[in-house]
Amino acid sequence: MKKKMVKKLAAASMAAALTVSLLAGCGGSGGGSTLGELNEDTGQTDFKVFSAMSALSGGYDDNVVLNDMMDKAGIKIDWETQSDSISEQVNIRIAGNELPDAFQGVGFTNYELTNYGGDGTFIDLTPYMTEEYMPNLAKILEDNPDIKEAITMEDGGIYGLPAAEQMGTGAVGDDENYSIFSVPQFSMINKAWLDELGLEVPTTLDELHDCLKAFKENDMSAKMYGNDKGTTIPMCTGYDQWCWGQNVFYAGFGFTNWTNDIIDDLVVGKDGKVNFVCDDDNYRKAISYFHDWFDEGLMDPEMFSQDDTQLISKCQQGYVGVSTWWYIEELMGDHAKDYVFLPILDGPDVTHNVNLRDGGATNSGQLSVTSACESPINLLKFYDQWYEPENVMQLQYGPIDVYFTEKNDDGLWLSITEEEAQEKFGKGAGELKSAYEVAGPKLILTDYYTNTFKMEDRAIERLTDLKDYWMPQVDDTTVYPQDMVFTNDELDTIDMYKTDFENSISEFEARCIKEGAPTDEEWESYVSQLNDSCGMEELLSVYQDAYDRYQEDLGE
Repeated sequence: MKKKMVKKLAAASMAAALTVSLLAGCGGSGGGSTLGELNEDTGQTDFKVFSAMSALSGGYDDNVVLNDMMDKAGIKIDWETQSDSISEQVNIRIAGNELPDAFQGVGFTNYELTNYGGDGTFIDLTPYMTEEYMPNLAKILEDNPDIKEAITMEDGGIYGLPAAEQMGTGAVGDDENYSIFSVPQFSMINKAWLDELGLEVPTTLDELHDCLKAFKENDMSAKMYGNDKGTTIPMCTGYDQWCWGQNVFYAGFGFTNWTNDIIDDLVVGKDGKVNFVCDDDNYRKAISYFHDWFDEGLMDPEMFSQDDTQLISKCQQGYVGVSTWWYIEELMGDHAKDYVFLPILDGPDVTHNVNLRDGGATNSGQLSVTSACESPINLLKFYDQWYEPENVMQLQYGPIDVYFTEKNDDGLWLSITEEEAQEKFGKGAGELKSAYEVAGPKLILTDYYTNTFKMEDRAIERLTDLKDYWMPQVDDTTVYPQDMVFTNDELDTIDMYKTDFENSISEFEARCIKEGAPTDEEWESYVSQLNDSCGMEELLSVYQDAYDRYQEDLGE
C-alpha cells in the first residue's frame, strides 16, 4: 500500500506538470488571474458541468436530489459525466480551451488549482463565499477557520469549494474531536491462547516477546484450533501499511511512523518542531530490536510481501496470535471472540509515545468554476445547497425514501439495512450507495452525525474504541495537519525528493529488520544518503515552514 501511495502521488505530480506545460503552450484561457473580482452577471441559467461519477452510477440526469436543488436555484445543468480517464479528458479540455462552466469531482491538486487560478482558467471564488451569495458555506467558514485556511492557495485565492468527511470522536460524545484515523492500527492478541498458557496480557514489548515465543513453542494454532502442526504465526502484519502494519509497536521507542498522506516518518512535537524520525537514535534502536524478533521466527516472514487479503486469510484460519487492523471482528472472523486489544506497549526504557496520524483532510479539488462561466452567482447558489446537512447526506449515500428510510427517536435519519436493500432493489446497501452517490464538494462535519443522520454502526464502534481505549494512552495529541497548503516552490521540492526519500527509508528499514541491526558504517552511510541524495534537510525545511505558516494563519 505504501508503494502504491508513492506512485499515486508521483503520478498526480506528473499529471499536474503535464497540464501546466500544455497550458503554457496554448496560453491557457488567456487573461491571467482574476483574483478577488466579483462577476455580477446573472443572465446565464443553463450550465455545462463536467463531472466524475461512480462506475455503478447511471448518471446525474435523473437524480432527484440534484434536480430539486437545480429547481430551487432556478438553473439547469447539462451533465457530462465520466467514470474513468477523468484526468485525460480534463487535460484535453483545458489544453484546447474547451471549458465547461465547472469541473466537478475531478480531484485537482493544490498545485493544479494554483496554476489554473493563476492563468485565469479557474476563477477565484472568494468574492462569492458571502452571506449574500453562499450563506450556507459562509457560515461554515466563519465557524471553521481551519477549513478556509485549508482551501486558500498561496496567492490568497480560493479556486475550489471545500470537501471533507470529518468523522471524529466528537460524534460519539467526546469533548475533543479526534479523527477516526488518529490511531490507525489497533493491535490485538489472542487472549484464549494466553489463558491456556497461564500468561497475562503484556504491557511491555519484552513481555510481548515472551508471549510470542510461547505461542510458537507450543504451536497454539494447532493446539487450540486443530490446524496442521507448525501453522502458528506468532505475529502477522503487513509492512508499513496504514491500518495493518507493524508501526504501532514502535511506540515503545518513542514514535509511531504511520504511513500517511503527507510524507512518511514525519512527526511534530508539542513545541511545534517538525522532525523526521528516520535518522533518530531511537529509530535505529527500534529496527535493531525487531530484527531479533524476526530472526527468532516471531514475525511473519511474508510481512514484507503479503497483501491484506492474505493477512485476513491467515487470521481467519486461526494461525495468528498477534496482529493489527481497523477492527478485531473484521480481521479475525469466527475467532474474534478470542482476541482483545493490546495496550500501547512500553519499550526497554519503560516508556512509550504515540504520534497521531491526521486524517479526513479538507481539500478544494472537487468543484472549480471556469472562466467560461458567465454567471457564477447563479451556479454557486446551486452548489451552496450542497452545504445543507440533509442535502450532502443524500449526495453522499442516496435519497431519502431510497437509502434513508426513517428517523430514530433522536431525530436522526437511519440508512437502509442490507436485507431491505436486497428486498427492495435487488442489490446490497453498498452497491445502492454507489448507484446514487454524486461526486463533488461534499463537506460532512462531525456534528452532522449527531444532528442529521446516524453514522454507520462499524464507524461508531471504532470511534468508541478510539475514545475509550486508545486516546487515553496518548500523551501528546499534536499532529501535523493534512490540510497544509504549500507554495509552488515548496511543491517543487517535495516533487523532487519525496519518492526517493520515502523509498530509501522503507528499503533500509526492511533490510535491517530482515538481515540485522545496522553497523555504525551502514548507519552513517544511510544518513548521508538521506541528506545528500534524498533532500532530507530541504524537505524538513519545507514542512517546517508550511507548518509555521499554518499555525500563524490560525492565530496559534
